[in-house]
Amino acid sequence: MDLLTLSKGLDTIWIVLTAAMILLMEGGFALLEAGFVRQKNAVSIIMKVFVDITFGALIFYMFGFALMYGQDIGGFIGMSGFFDHNSVDHITLNVSMDTYWLFQCAFVIAVISIVSGAVAERINFRAYILFTIAMTGIIYPIAGHWVWSVGGWLGKLGMIDFAGSAVIHGLGGFSALAAAIFIGPRIGKFTANGKANIVPPSNLPLASVGAFILWFGWFGFNSGSTLSATNSSIGHIAVTTMLSAAAGGASNILFTMLRYKKADPPMVINGSLAGLVGITAGCAYVSNGIAILIGTVCGIAMLLVSEWLEAKQIDDPVGAFAVHGVSGSIGTLALGLFAEKQLTEQVGQGYYGLFNGGGWELLGVQALGLLTICAWGFGVTWLTLKLINRFVRVRVSRDEELVGLDVGSHGVPAYSQEHGFLDIDKLKA
Repeated sequence: MDLLTLSKGLDTIWIVLTAAMILLMEGGFALLEAGFVRQKNAVSIIMKVFVDITFGALIFYMFGFALMYGQDIGGFIGMSGFFDHNSVDHITLNVSMDTYWLFQCAFVIAVISIVSGAVAERINFRAYILFTIAMTGIIYPIAGHWVWSVGGWLGKLGMIDFAGSAVIHGLGGFSALAAAIFIGPRIGKFTANGKANIVPPSNLPLASVGAFILWFGWFGFNSGSTLSATNSSIGHIAVTTMLSAAAGGASNILFTMLRYKKADPPMVINGSLAGLVGITAGCAYVSNGIAILIGTVCGIAMLLVSEWLEAKQIDDPVGAFAVHGVSGSIGTLALGLFAEKQLTEQVGQGYYGLFNGGGWELLGVQALGLLTICAWGFGVTWLTLKLINRFVRVRVSRDEELVGLDVGSHGVPAYSQEHGFLDIDKLKA
């Protein structure tokens, strides 16, 4: 066996393994969101995650991948590889296109799962399927093309987003915000005078396990984006990922103890996730100390933005926008300030951070890219939901929401207290 064959084999194993780690994150999303919502809506969370995986994979295979990585047209969209990603032959890789498609498929499934949490407990299941098709087939692939494809206009300008703070989390977070505003708050979430009522999570231990699974999967998310098992930066990427997540959680523990006199478990969970989101763009390009700084800022910003959303009567049951949209934005801009020259040069990147003597170029490109991607995610999500609502009501009926989506939409409760048989006719009534 020659070295080239060995290298391709190792890279293939590495990418498939990390893709599987990212796909396992769907279990994390399922447990996290099911633990944050009320018991009567736990099954609906699980079913939405299955929609993400099943419809997301099929739609991305049929045309999403082609729009994202197909032959470039004007820097804005790809137009080759429909129903056949192996025909995309202009990308230089050390692995097969099947392997690369699987890794990218895991990414697109993660994007739609971000939006899922923001509309929990009140979205019509049929409408969610249609939105999943739009997100995985059009909204995300086009934004991804701008940064990550050969010829994408933001990539050509020099935008850096190693594993997706902007492309995945910024886009998904602002899409989640648009969806939460469009669909409106849950019944009873806000009083007549605008005060937010607390909706207690149904199972915080379950949510915690979900967060730990997401944390585990993030090592595949970030380290796997090297696309090479022999890349010398894998260890550094894993360390910055770990430190930023730890800082996000630790800062939240201390901040909530000062602010509320008690450490707030849901906020601490989301604080660690915010740290993970924030470091995703720059995990390969910043120092360990800066990773801690990014995680700390993201953890505290997430909490403050969560409070701001409630003050504005925007109901986001799992904190999708605060965790993903806000932290993704912070992480993307942080690169423009802190990217280190010796680290960016390793991947042929000409720009580096303002505070490291790189000037304003990278910060300007990062800001432009972030603004464009987030505006695209918010605006097209809003228009898509408005279009869907003309054919399928986006929000469930009042009665179905009060009973719970588990029984109303899926005909089965998550936790049965009965020891006999269920009456199918009554469940369908």
